[in-house]
Amino acid sequence: MKKKLLVFVFSMVSIWFSAQAQGAFQVKVIGKGNPVLLFPGFGCTGEIFEETVKALSTNNECHVFTFAGFGGVPAIEMPWLPNIKDQVVTYVKSKKLNKPVIIGHSLGGTLGLWLAATDQSLFKKVIAVDALPCNGAVMMPNYDASTIVYESPYSKQMLQQDTASFRKQALQQVGFMMLNKEKQAKVVDMMLQADRKTYVYGYVDLLKLDLRNDIAGIQLPVVVLAATHPNKAMVEKTYNEQYAKLGNKVIHYADKAAHFVMYDQPEWYINKIKENIQ
Repeated sequence: MKKKLLVFVFSMVSIWFSAQAQGAFQVKVIGKGNPVLLFPGFGCTGEIFEETVKALSTNNECHVFTFAGFGGVPAIEMPWLPNIKDQVVTYVKSKKLNKPVIIGHSLGGTLGLWLAATDQSLFKKVIAVDALPCNGAVMMPNYDASTIVYESPYSKQMLQQDTASFRKQALQQVGFMMLNKEKQAKVVDMMLQADRKTYVYGYVDLLKLDLRNDIAGIQLPVVVLAATHPNKAMVEKTYNEQYAKLGNKVIHYADKAAHFVMYDQPEWYINKIKENIQ
């Protein structure tokens, strides 16, 4: 009887991991205690939270996500980001997680805000690491979400770009987003492993998302860890404007840090996470 039970359990575990591989993400669960969901930024895997998990897993059950199309996780159909959001809700309910804290970097932080604005009863707190409610508004003058579509000349160019050109572009992007030169290659490698369609069309999903009004309904605590590079005054202006309608928030600014705060100011970052995890 015990042998049959073990076979059944092993089969169920295998089925679960297989199902996760076909869904919108894969999850590694590390540690015990209060649940924490860790969402990486666009193009990255859950590996960026390696140091975060080491710091938290003694007292927290860390659910480390890698989204579809990245890190070898099979791609899914579009719309990419809405599917992820819906399946996170399903994941939290099916695992019966008791009000997990969300820690999200970049896109992951924006996703955390979206989840909190949609059904905040499921979550305890959002810690958004260098994340904004509307990324497109920062990048595009006269931002209009309705004009952003999957099929565009830029998307076509990106889909057809050869690997060498894509790598060169990734190196430039990461060089701007990270001051820690030792970690840059690690993130570039993550980007190069990405499913190209997901990399192009998934980013369209992110640019279309505008939560600046939606966050007004969020009542649970939101903690923002913002990088100040390259211009602290400009960064503060952007964050104050984008988060203007969110009442229950605290914004901490990381000096001498670019977008990857966890790599540029690791001690400051871990201290802030620990201070605000409860």
